[in-house]
Amino acid sequence: MKSIGDRIKQSRLALGLSQADAAKKLNISTPAFCKIETGQTDLNISRLLQISKTFKVSISQLIDGKTVGAEPSAELAVLKKELIEKEEEINKLRKKVIDLYDKLGI
Repeated sequence: MKSIGDRIKQSRLALGLSQADAAKKLNISTPAFCKIETGQTDLNISRLLQISKTFKVSISQLIDGKTVGAEPSAELAVLKKELIEKEEEINKLRKKVIDLYDKLGI
């Protein structure tokens, strides 16, 4: 089973881009892009959307390898909503950590 990173790599190669070229288009470092392709970096929805637009493929194609029509599937909409909720939760936790550091004077 192919991972998201494998499908990103496949999409990059289909455009004839090197990792360095792709990284430049995404405004990230080449090592950071390499980590995305190898699955060492978890992607957030905004980065996945950026890659989707840059490589001219749908997000669903990157996630599950399937192409969809103009309307996203209900399942994809649910997954997108869950990702957004998780990102909000992570941001709240980050804020709590920062607040704790401030209270501790670190």
